[in-house]
Amino acid sequence: MLHYEGSLWLTDGARRWGGIDRVELLAQIAATGSITAAAKAVGMSYKGAWDAVDTMNNLAGEPLVVRSAGGRGGGGARLTPRAERLIESFRRIETEHRRFVDRLAALGDNAADDLHMLRSFTMRTSARNQLAGTVARVVEGVVNDTIEIRLPGDACLVATVTRESAASLGLVPGRAVVALVKASWVMVGLPGDGLRLSASNRLPGTVSHVLPGAVNGEVSIALDGGGNIAAIVTMESLHTLELAEGKRVVAIFDASSVILGVTD
Repeated sequence: MLHYEGSLWLTDGARRWGGIDRVELLAQIAATGSITAAAKAVGMSYKGAWDAVDTMNNLAGEPLVVRSAGGRGGGGARLTPRAERLIESFRRIETEHRRFVDRLAALGDNAADDLHMLRSFTMRTSARNQLAGTVARVVEGVVNDTIEIRLPGDACLVATVTRESAASLGLVPGRAVVALVKASWVMVGLPGDGLRLSASNRLPGTVSHVLPGAVNGEVSIALDGGGNIAAIVTMESLHTLELAEGKRVVAIFDASSVILGVTD
C-alpha cells in the first residue's frame, strides 16, 4: 500500500519564505505570547526561533512579530495582523495541498512509477551514464557493502559503496536507485573473446552509435533488456575491435566505478 506525503513551501520569486515549521512557529507565538515558549513547542532553539522570525520579518518587508515588555519569560511577543493573515492563508493552501496529495494517491501504482521516473529526470550530474534500477540484494562487509541492482530486462548491476553510504541512502532490497557510471570508466569487449577480467559488471548489448574523434571515440551501446550506456575508447581500440553499428559487444566496468544515487 502506497502512502503519499508532501511538503509545502511558500516562495515569492527568488524569496523562499519557508514551510510548515515557520508557520507553526508563528502560530505558537500567537498561542503562547512568547518566542521562548513557542520555540520549545516546535522543538527549536531560542536563537533558531529568533533567526527565523528576523528572516520572516525581512522577507515580508514589515514586522510579523513584535516584542512587547513584560509577559511570560520576562518579555512577550505578538503577531501583527499581517502574520495572522499569513497563517490563515497557509492553512487554506495546506488544505488544498492535502487534497491534491490524496488525489495523487488515488491514481494508483502506475502514477507512483511515473513520479519516480520524473524525479530521476530532475537529477543533474556530470556522469554520462544514468541507469535506473532497484536494489535486489545487499551483502554487508566490514568497510564496504556490495549492492546488487536489478535493471530493466532483468539485467544485474553490482556496486560497491561504504557501509556509511549504504545506511545514509537507505539501500535495502526494493529501494529505487540510480546508478551513475562515467563513460571513461566503461570498457568495451567482444562476446566470447576469452578475456579474463576482475570487473564485476559485464552488460551485453549492441553498438547503436559511434562518434569518432581525433584521439578517442564515443561508443553508445543499446543494452539487452533496454537502456543505453556510453563508453569512451581510443580510436586505436575502435578500429582494432571494429566497433560499428550493429556490432555485439559487452560493456565492462568495475563495481567500484558505480556511484549510487536516490531521488528522495
